[in-house]
Amino acid sequence: MNLFTINTGFFKLDGGAMFGVVPKAIWNKTNPADANNLCTWAMRCLLIEDGKRLILIDTGIGNKQDEKFFSHYYLHGDATMDSSLASFGLNRDDITDVFLTHLHFDHVGGAVMRDGEKLVPVFKNATYWSNTKHWNWAVNPNEREKASFLKENILPIQESGQLKFIDAHDNVKFTNEISVRFVYGHTESMMLPLINYKGKQILYMADLLPSVGHLPLPYVMAYDMFPLQTLTEKKIFLNEAVSKDYILFLEHDPINECCTLQLTEKGVRLNQTFKLSDI
Repeated sequence: MNLFTINTGFFKLDGGAMFGVVPKAIWNKTNPADANNLCTWAMRCLLIEDGKRLILIDTGIGNKQDEKFFSHYYLHGDATMDSSLASFGLNRDDITDVFLTHLHFDHVGGAVMRDGEKLVPVFKNATYWSNTKHWNWAVNPNEREKASFLKENILPIQESGQLKFIDAHDNVKFTNEISVRFVYGHTESMMLPLINYKGKQILYMADLLPSVGHLPLPYVMAYDMFPLQTLTEKKIFLNEAVSKDYILFLEHDPINECCTLQLTEKGVRLNQTFKLSDI
């Protein structure tokens, strides 16, 4: 098995929304905001070479939306999905599986592209993976979350016939070396892959832990549908990460790809940060 970091660029989101009830005077020390109170975030995906399978976890925001949409998010950076794949001698047609942790636009937008007047899967040879509970939640969104679930990002996957579902029970096996954990605070049935790699366990955190700046338990995003559930889930997973010496892969941290944790008198805190390629 080989793992590769796939960078798809950066975007900006409101700092207050990203840190919920935590005052700016505190979170601004770790994630400084610009003059418009916006912080920079990565859209970092993970590629897993597992035998004959090339499994891509999440896809970034993509490029099919209109100028007005992108004006809200200030996309920047040189990396794209295609350029990152090319740096490893790969292209989008090589991908066999696209594992979608959840269907918010910054995680699934790059899964679908425009082909003339049609919307089609970017990865034409891949099976796309979600789970029934989350899929139904996303295609019938509540009023608060529907701005994150864009039908043009989601429905073409099903219409293509390339969509399959993973059973929504904790620790279900995706491959021999990848199991799936489920969390429910950020959105219904978000999936976190847990990967056995070089004698270590790597947990892909998606939006349960966007960055190392979110390590203290109360640092929960205002975007989360059920913040108290997130609080409970964070406590469980962060303590498990300490006790089992997990490596955490961070999707949105603008600087840090991976980290380990330690228990301190203030609770679970950062131990080390490093690149995936350093493992």
